[in-house]
Amino acid sequence: MLKILLKHKIRIVFGLFFILLFALVRAFEDYLFYDPFLSYFRSDFSGLSLPSYSPIKLFFGLLFRYSLNCLISIALIYALFKDVSMAKFALFLYLLFFLILIFCFYAIIYFYGETNNLMLFYVRRFLIQPLFALLFIPAFYYQKLNM
Repeated sequence: MLKILLKHKIRIVFGLFFILLFALVRAFEDYLFYDPFLSYFRSDFSGLSLPSYSPIKLFFGLLFRYSLNCLISIALIYALFKDVSMAKFALFLYLLFFLILIFCFYAIIYFYGETNNLMLFYVRRFLIQPLFALLFIPAFYYQKLNM
C-alpha cells in the first residue's frame, strides 16, 4: 500500500490541493458570490417567503460559482486519472447539467415560488456545491477499472 501511495504522491498532492480549493470557495462564499438564498436557507426557511433578489445578478452569481466548482472538479479529475477524454466528458456533463439545473431553478421559483422551498433548496445545492465531483470520480474510477 505504501508503494502505491509513494508512486502516486504527485496525484495525491494535487488532489489535496484541489480539495483545499473547494474548501476555500465554500469558506469565502459570502464574499465571492451574489446569493441572497445563502442566508435564507441557513435559517428555518419552511415558513418564510423567498428573499428579494435580482434574477440577472443571481444567475451570474450561480454561473460564476458553478464555473469555479466545475474548473476545480475537472482539474481534480484530470489530476487523478491523467486522461483528457475523461476531463472533456466531465466538462460536457457539467455544461449539460448546468443548463438543466438553472432551468429547473428558475422554473421552481416562477411556478412554485413559496410552496416548494425544499425542491428549490436541493436544485440550488447541485448548482452551488461540487456534488458532481463526488459522483463523477467514483464513476470514472469504475470505468477505468473496466477498460
